[in-house]
Amino acid sequence: MTDTSLELKLEPAADTLRAWALDEDLKRTVLANPALAAAAGRIARRYTAGETVDQAIDAARAGTRRGHTASIDYVGESIRDAATARRETDVFLRLIEAVRAADVPATISFDLSHVGSLVDRDLGLAHARELAAATADLGTALVISAEGSDRTDLVLDLHEALSAEFDHVGITLQARLHRTPQDLRRVLRHPGPVRLVKGAFLEPESVAYRRDSAELTSAYLAQTAELLDARHPVFLATHDDELVRTLRERHGAALTEPGVEFEMLLGLGTELLDQLHGEGFNTREYLIFGDEWWLYVLNRIAEDPTRVITALADLRPAPGV
Repeated sequence: MTDTSLELKLEPAADTLRAWALDEDLKRTVLANPALAAAAGRIARRYTAGETVDQAIDAARAGTRRGHTASIDYVGESIRDAATARRETDVFLRLIEAVRAADVPATISFDLSHVGSLVDRDLGLAHARELAAATADLGTALVISAEGSDRTDLVLDLHEALSAEFDHVGITLQARLHRTPQDLRRVLRHPGPVRLVKGAFLEPESVAYRRDSAELTSAYLAQTAELLDARHPVFLATHDDELVRTLRERHGAALTEPGVEFEMLLGLGTELLDQLHGEGFNTREYLIFGDEWWLYVLNRIAEDPTRVITALADLRPAPGV
């Protein structure tokens, strides 16, 4: 197979993985089957810090020893039951207390739909307000994660409501959404950091630029320039070494200023992140924990569908089995 024909197959494969990531029925079917759940869990381990708060703290400490601060996310989304949203919020509160006790330099990241925004807007806001209050004296940030474009207005509205009370609440923006330049100007009115990602969700071209397109790269570069010009705190979240190289060529020492950080995901971009730290850049490692990793892991594999080969390797039987 030629390189060109392989490339033509990779994007449809990525779209299939992104569709699976959003398929809640498929997720329930796989995770309800012990054999399938065990196999999927082996694949997920490469991209997660484990299932418990203690494992997340251990992973954050390991990153700190390599010179990186941490972003910790108790992974989950699309909760549709108020009692479950309450229990999940309590896990976040335990995480925050563990970060405080361990004194690790870590922000807390979360999906609003994980703490009840889809059950009821005011419920999600109330739970998010608890997290903001609990992190207010940590000297760090509470960062709202991106969700699909159909939830972007809700995410922005709740971010704005929280920012009226707290100055450390940040938000994640997806460079590939056509609407993001306008959203960025709205977000810049508030002091919390902006985590800028390319965007991993399955979206129509009427809403978002194609992944790995020249238009997406241009959008990311333009939004970075706007954030740097505004001297706004920013986490530049990308594993794209070519994009990192272009950012360095365009902005040089501005990328080493306080409040400007390169962020990469646990298990991805590790060598590049270590290299950037060694060259004097501020660096952050984003890690997730918990058992609701389905959407996160499938989106990570979708970003580079050749990771399916790695996933198959991760399924190999242990020696002697």
